[in-house]
Amino acid sequence: MALNRRQALFVAEYLKDLNASAAARRAGYSEKSAFRCGVENMQKPAITDAIAAAMQERSERVQITADKVLTDIEAIKADAMREASDKDGNLAMVNHAAALKACELQGRHLQMFVDRVAMTIEQVPDEEIDGRIAELVRKAGTVRAAD
Repeated sequence: MALNRRQALFVAEYLKDLNASAAARRAGYSEKSAFRCGVENMQKPAITDAIAAAMQERSERVQITADKVLTDIEAIKADAMREASDKDGNLAMVNHAAALKACELQGRHLQMFVDRVAMTIEQVPDEEIDGRIAELVRKAGTVRAAD
């Protein structure tokens, strides 16, 4: 299925920061509906396929792989953790902040730290939702009758 103009723009904008709400706003969806439209777009197979294809194309074009990024982070960490003499002649790590940031990035890659709550959206047919609502209403009526 071909994407319409706004969906194609959403894909291009999503690639900038991987933020569906921000991409929806930049693609022209209203501020009020940006979150909802972002979520809806990310559930459309044509859009997710286009995003995956664009990300793969970009990765091939710039020759950046996860292995290269992780190798670079390790090299930066090793350099930052080198010991050198400070102005008083004491041995000290060259750059604590860079070493810590490299360690943080490696830990995040291994999913050792959770910045957000992971959420999955369950697709439930309307009939099943209606059945669940009817069951809750029935139970609520039974509770009230017992009072």
